[in-house]
Amino acid sequence: MSNVLTEIDYKNIFKYFEEISAIPRGSGNMQAISDYLVSFAKEHNIEYIQDEVLNVVMIKEATSGYEDAPAVILQGHMDMVCEKESWSSHDFDKDGLELVIDGDYVRANGTTLGADNGIAVAYALAILSDDTLKHPRLEVIITTDEETGMDGVIGLDTTPLKAKYMLNLDSEDEGVILCSSAGGLNGTVTLPLQYENVADGGQALLVAVTGLQGGHSGAEIHKNRTNANIMLGRILMKLGKTKEFALVDIHGGNKHNAIPREAVATIVVPSSLANDVITTIDAIAKDITNELVTSEPNAKVEVSVSDNQVAKTFSKDCTDKIIYMLVTAPYGVLVMSSDIEGLVESSVNMGILRVVNDTMEFNFSARSSLNSYKHYVSDKLELLAKSIGASYVMDGEYPAWEYKKESGFRELLIDVFKKQYNHEPVVTAIHAGLECGIISEKMEGIDIVSIGPDMADIHTPKERLNISSTKRLYDYVVAVLEAIK
Repeated sequence: MSNVLTEIDYKNIFKYFEEISAIPRGSGNMQAISDYLVSFAKEHNIEYIQDEVLNVVMIKEATSGYEDAPAVILQGHMDMVCEKESWSSHDFDKDGLELVIDGDYVRANGTTLGADNGIAVAYALAILSDDTLKHPRLEVIITTDEETGMDGVIGLDTTPLKAKYMLNLDSEDEGVILCSSAGGLNGTVTLPLQYENVADGGQALLVAVTGLQGGHSGAEIHKNRTNANIMLGRILMKLGKTKEFALVDIHGGNKHNAIPREAVATIVVPSSLANDVITTIDAIAKDITNELVTSEPNAKVEVSVSDNQVAKTFSKDCTDKIIYMLVTAPYGVLVMSSDIEGLVESSVNMGILRVVNDTMEFNFSARSSLNSYKHYVSDKLELLAKSIGASYVMDGEYPAWEYKKESGFRELLIDVFKKQYNHEPVVTAIHAGLECGIISEKMEGIDIVSIGPDMADIHTPKERLNISSTKRLYDYVVAVLEAIK
């Protein structure tokens, strides 16, 4: 393992972050990282539980003087979103991350960093390994597969836990104390594909949308980021108004909870008209990228001639239905909160577009602070699916973490924050799904807040973690634990 972060290490935080970054831990690939946590617990003589879905719970009893203090949970997840630049050869199934120190930030070379939520794991391990700290009984919960449906926390048995308070460490803004989060669900529209043979004299073209910012489909949905799938659908819709073409393939995005940065379509046109079609697409692209000059300054649409021999295309009816779905499906912020200024109440994102076993699959992630509106969005997607003869399945539903008007733990965090930072924190909610909602349902009455150090562009290869913020927030967490009496 490399020691890139040695020069910036602080109380073993970055030591542990580098260790876990060397272990492939994309969602669904949890055995190695889960076993690493078990090995850590054994090495430090810490009580642990590794369950059937590979969650790891570690328990450290209270230090002297804190035996009667309420127990507290430190909680995060061990999996990460695996996204990389188109030029990267990184294999998330077997390669550790290539970490880079870039000024006051840590990032990875061409890939997501996994600070969401690896930094929570690093914090927890640093705290558990430090016998000089003062704290109540600590119950550390590190869950699996949070990024792909929260399967780990859904399968978590909370029976052995005694905590009254929980500190979730899956947030990305220092100075912000979260007290509520959105619920969500996944919706999948599946359209059966029909095919037609390609007429002689056809030329295949690749149409690629690249250079978009992408980002988290909850926490960054309000930032006016363009969805590559929908942008590509718009280009094809406009092209079809003046030019004949047949669709061979189309795909974009690979994470349900990320805004797609890239999307690619393969089309076939008569060879004699290929140059004319390319010129038309370039003109359409220019209009769209001009619209995005501020919000998406690096947006590109590239058209190239493909040497691949194409034997069949989607039928015209299927092509029309795919484009219809892409341009009519809801996307982005749907409703802003009337209770909390600046908070997105409800949103939806088409995260994945792909061909699967002769079907076209559109995968959506809907989020809302209100369960009723979340289901309304799902009902709209189902209605839209039926309108094109497609099927619809809803799954991966998780509850909102509801705001608690009276919270002693929140007040404690505010008091400690003011002493450490000499100003008031921001207390708010987030339009993203946190595991807090599920745990609050499992542990009735538990008092939960969520915090985290400064991060940017999570779920994208530009993800980065602020070094100074990470150090300050660790000291804040330690101070909070010491203040629980």
